[in-house]
Amino acid sequence: MFGCTHTIRAIGKLGGLCFFGVLLLSCNTSDSSCEPLPKHVDFNFHIRPILVQNCYLCHGPDPSSRKADLRLDTYEGATAALKEGGFAIVPGKPAKSELMFRINHEHEDKIMPPPETNSILTQREKDLLEKWIRQGAEWKPHWSFIQPKVAEEYGDAKIDQFIDKAIEQKGLQKAPIANEYTLIRRVAYLLTGLPPAPEDVEAFALDSSEQAYEKMVDRYLNAPAYGERWARHWMDLVRYAETKGHEFDYPITGAWKYRDYLIRAFNNDLPYDQFLKEHLAGDILEEKRYDSESGLLESQIATAFYAMGEGTHSPVDIKQDEANRIDNMIDVTTKTFQGLTVSCAKCHDHKFDPITAADYYALYGVMESTRFTPLDADQTLAKEITAKEIMGIEAYVQKTVADKITEKYSETAFDNEKMPFETPDYVTIGDFRGPNLDGWNTTGLAFGSRTTLGNPNIHPATGKLMALDEGRASSRIFGSGKMGTLRSPDFILDTDFIGVRARGAQSTIRIIVDNFQLIQWPIYGGLTHAVDNSKWENYTFNVEPWKGHKAYIEILPGKYQQHNYKLPPEAFVEAQYAISFNGDWPSKVTSNQNESSTAFSEKQVKRYNSMLKKGQLNLHFPKLTTALDSTKNLSKTIENTAFIYGVSDGSATDSPVFIRGRYQEPSEENVPRRFLSALPHGNEPFQSKGSGRLELAEAMLQADNPLTARVMVNRIWHHLFGKGIVETVDNFGLQGKLPTHPELLDHLAITFQKEDWSIKKMIRYIVTSEAFKRSAITEEEMSDKDPNNLYLASFPIRRLESEAIRDGILAVSQSLDSTLFGPPIPTYLTEFMGGRGRPEESGPLDGAGRRSIYQEVRRNFLEPMMTTFDRPIPFTTFGKRDVTNVPAQSLILMNDPFVIQQSEILAQNVLAQTDLSFDQKVAWIYMRTFSRKPTEKEVDNASQFMDKIAAMKNSELDKTDLDLEVWKEYCHSIFNLKEFIYLI
Repeated sequence: MFGCTHTIRAIGKLGGLCFFGVLLLSCNTSDSSCEPLPKHVDFNFHIRPILVQNCYLCHGPDPSSRKADLRLDTYEGATAALKEGGFAIVPGKPAKSELMFRINHEHEDKIMPPPETNSILTQREKDLLEKWIRQGAEWKPHWSFIQPKVAEEYGDAKIDQFIDKAIEQKGLQKAPIANEYTLIRRVAYLLTGLPPAPEDVEAFALDSSEQAYEKMVDRYLNAPAYGERWARHWMDLVRYAETKGHEFDYPITGAWKYRDYLIRAFNNDLPYDQFLKEHLAGDILEEKRYDSESGLLESQIATAFYAMGEGTHSPVDIKQDEANRIDNMIDVTTKTFQGLTVSCAKCHDHKFDPITAADYYALYGVMESTRFTPLDADQTLAKEITAKEIMGIEAYVQKTVADKITEKYSETAFDNEKMPFETPDYVTIGDFRGPNLDGWNTTGLAFGSRTTLGNPNIHPATGKLMALDEGRASSRIFGSGKMGTLRSPDFILDTDFIGVRARGAQSTIRIIVDNFQLIQWPIYGGLTHAVDNSKWENYTFNVEPWKGHKAYIEILPGKYQQHNYKLPPEAFVEAQYAISFNGDWPSKVTSNQNESSTAFSEKQVKRYNSMLKKGQLNLHFPKLTTALDSTKNLSKTIENTAFIYGVSDGSATDSPVFIRGRYQEPSEENVPRRFLSALPHGNEPFQSKGSGRLELAEAMLQADNPLTARVMVNRIWHHLFGKGIVETVDNFGLQGKLPTHPELLDHLAITFQKEDWSIKKMIRYIVTSEAFKRSAITEEEMSDKDPNNLYLASFPIRRLESEAIRDGILAVSQSLDSTLFGPPIPTYLTEFMGGRGRPEESGPLDGAGRRSIYQEVRRNFLEPMMTTFDRPIPFTTFGKRDVTNVPAQSLILMNDPFVIQQSEILAQNVLAQTDLSFDQKVAWIYMRTFSRKPTEKEVDNASQFMDKIAAMKNSELDKTDLDLEVWKEYCHSIFNLKEFIYLI
């Protein structure tokens, strides 16, 4: 081995002058072998990156690509005896380690990595490997899988102690604190996505109190615009869109309700652990969360993020379509909350991270057991209380009637009657003629918790008992037009037909095969039937083409129009039973429910109805009419007008491993649903009878999970500094970047949990640090030492995101409508935006003045300005946006009609300031656009610029129009300056 010291010793023989020349030359090459080696070589931060980049492909965790049966990702594998003799690594003895022999070999057949890989180790990398082996070749789990901890030396250290230590070690010089104008603009944009108001700038500049900066930060943290800014960051992670893309760009029902949920969550500083639970399992939380002001049920709305994926209508292979959708759900969920690329284990064990194919398919079972369904987006605590009150009244009425009847009549002889046994030529999937829903699941309030069996029908005027309801599942327990779904457990299609006996108005019955939702012709249209007949009808579904597939039946009031759920006020649906059969509809379908309700059995209801019809039972309940009237009045308060497409639990399904990712090649055994085996509690199978999503959320939030807090605080740091402590914010695995400040990252993660997972407190903690407040201007020497500003000796210069640029333009032109929440503003359609699914009408050019977060996100018709300035196309998680610098961006700012329109509006507002001089008008613009006063030179430049414009336009326009045109061109030029779209 020849390290840097050997090189220097040899060069020394040639003389001092030659020595210095060659040394300078060598230290300017890509081989950084002359950088001093660390005192202690750490496996995670020095060795593993070398092995990952150069060795793991052939000698890593993936057995399918492993060569020579050698593993270098584990201590046991690397120190095991080799087939040809010897050991790859002998701890403490690099000279006896085959690894060192092979990486230093010169022969093509012996050298590692092989020449065909085009991987060449630098001398420094070889020296690191040698020193590491000499120090004992200690293996560690990947850094992100080790519990966060902070060394004792840091004690009660704050952010700046961690940053300053790295700056000192690198020999950097800290930039000074930025001026007050720069600071307020930086804080306002990064916390709210909007420029500060001129009066706020002036107030901050004049505030000489010690707490001036903190007060300013708190004002923006508590501004409504804060939630809009940080909700948009989150929407990048969950591939937010309001349409599904593909050919016809079908809408995603109520997507904007999820967006509003996010804004409220961030503004209310919802603790991140609760936020995570609501996303993964908000529909099944034992303790529901309601908005403190409106009473709105918030927790279930978060599950809409599952439904934000793309959708393909009429796929030829419906099972493959399910696999694709689930893969996307796994990818988004694991990247977003754990910063891991779990989907890389779809076809085989992950080639780099300790994630197995079994881990992937354990999560596949969780997602496969989850059902997509419309949910009431405006569900409130008041509605639930009202529903319970109605059910209580109805139970009282039924019991009162039952007690009166049984007081008069004995039914022992009738109850002992036995029905003759017959072998049916069908299979019952659900029977609702008894008292319960036969194991079917419900969402919403519409179907209640039982059937209608035994409900008394009392004449409203006389109180006479007219009849008792026979059993049926009914969506009008609380009247028509109420939201709810009734779904069967999963079953395997093994007959030609599914039948449902039902009646209703403007309602729907669907057979969901392999979780496929976009049911329509030409292939799948027969899997849905509209129910629009008040009389009982047999609805038959031909499912013969899908025999062997899993399916469930979904019955719901309302209907899908272009896959967008609608619920007319008169909609309702009722069902008696569901069966599967071959041939013709069975001549008789016998009830299979024998259980009694609290008041009546099915047999009793039939008997008493017969007696009532014959006049043998004459009972009056005048006092109950008031109670029944009250239920009708209460039912009117349960309105359903807004919906989201979220999820609910289905049947617990454990998935096999798909060999090579092909569902056609399943493993013999299924993988129990569980978390990732490499993480704490990851080998504990989920016990729930549903999906296991709540257990998944709880596993992510275990105190010893090393990832959840780290990933989130790193995202916050990324949004504030433009780069995460871990630059690959969505990948904390072996292929991700190492943290620049690992101790700081752990400090932030621990602090985050101690502060009750408060996102606002974490943001405040970061932005009040000296590192955040530093100027972005640095000396050239510092730029040479740390060209990427990894160690934050200065604040990183960064471009604003597309939304902040557009919103900033609206704000400075005073065109911004700051209204919170509401339906999206339709996309402004240019003549170049064509194709299937194109809306019939375009939205307004200025988006009605609303912030960018409220502009419609149509997958097939993405807004050009947003896309040009790097808003990601929503198909997977994008925690880190691209930051490009391309000509199209300049062309947008120069030519986009929106920018030109807002330039003119700004000019009109300037001209309206009739009491201001020319210099003051320029200052008026500067304070709004750059949050500072112009220099004398800038005022002079403005004058010269406008003189030239006036000379060019003088012959074309009258005085009034000329003034407007001149100031419009000037304002337009301001929008094109780098200072407007950058934080500097």
